Amino acid sequence: MPVLTRSALSASPLADLHLIAGELGLDGYRRLRKAELVDRILERQGGAPAADAEAPAEEAPATKSRRGRRRRRDADTEPEEAVAEAPATEEQDAEADVDDAPAKPRRERAPRERGQAAARSPRAGGAAKADAPEAADRTVEGVVTLQSGGSGLVKAEDGGDDVYVSAAQVRRCELVDGDRVSGPVRPARRSERHPSLARVEQINGRSADEVSEGTPYDTLDCEFPTVRLALASPELKAVADAAPFGRGSRVTITGAAMSGKTELLQKIASELVAADGVDVLTVLAGSRPEEAGTWKSAEIELHANVALPAAPEARARAIEGAIDAGRRMATRGQDVAIVIDTLDGLDRGVARRALGAARNLTDNGSLTVIATAAAPIGGETTVIALDRGQAAAGQFPALDLQTTGTVRADLLA
Repeated sequence: MPVLTRSALSASPLADLHLIAGELGLDGYRRLRKAELVDRILERQGGAPAADAEAPAEEAPATKSRRGRRRRRDADTEPEEAVAEAPATEEQDAEADVDDAPAKPRRERAPRERGQAAARSPRAGGAAKADAPEAADRTVEGVVTLQSGGSGLVKAEDGGDDVYVSAAQVRRCELVDGDRVSGPVRPARRSERHPSLARVEQINGRSADEVSEGTPYDTLDCEFPTVRLALASPELKAVADAAPFGRGSRVTITGAAMSGKTELLQKIASELVAADGVDVLTVLAGSRPEEAGTWKSAEIELHANVALPAAPEARARAIEGAIDAGRRMATRGQDVAIVIDTLDGLDRGVARRALGAARNLTDNGSLTVIATAAAPIGGETTVIALDRGQAAAGQFPALDLQTTGTVRADLLA
């Protein structure tokens, strides 16, 4: 994470400051005022605190309990003596987010005394903790695997423990599965299963700042596909001859029900998975529930599986999630193919955005989209049309040669 200035922190919402404080490992940050939180973040980053950051405890305004405030509103009596609350541990901070009930009054203690008492607490294991920031004990380099909650794990190449990557860092750096990252590691604190990545310094060999501030995908130059995606198996030779496609193509496999669309898509995906230099993201969005096992038995890993009778909104989210991941990978120089079964039943705008995301980026990577649909969506560079009558007669693939073809097939080497 880059070092932030005081002006940038002061202009940030309190929620963003809480995210930053959590990543830096600040204890009890939710109980700090914004100015104090900015000082603590600057200190943790190595900056200078404000001149009044260490003001005497007696000059700070006392905090009244909510119960006291209610009594003062209800009756015209003298207010109770305000009692400052001791700082909470990480577990108490988490509980405060869920249950905002007022805490019992505690004896007010000076900041130094409170820090020493917390260090002697049995919940801290009896070991004193220094107020200074925890230093990273090592650096890690490895490949990111994203988790369901949005966070990630880095499998360390040096054989060390897996390293946790917070969801905030994943979002900020736009990390995707397979990204190679490096950065300093903070040791695991109590109740934590893994050490944590203090900040992302490099992504795929480039500065994290350079990658995250790169040119937006939609503004990058692109061109017609020129590198063919080979279909080497004999049963797909007819497709390769009639409708070749390459890295960056927009492909729809169209036809009536039971014309063999899913079977053909699965065989194409199997060949792409086996090909060198192409990352395949497979999304089952509205397919039959039984078909997930067929894809897995073909050793095709599913990026998302939202089968019937899932709502169109859930299927759209699964497709858009894969498209977003593919766009980020392509801007970083990777060649990605997204395989979708099916675009049928979705809002036409969703289907067109998914298909339209495919690009052969100039001086970057490529994003290929191959999807099944009852009819062409519009904007395809390749249409593979199937005939139900031929499929019923046992022909595979049941190509309708009159409506099958590729735009600028002459450019595919």
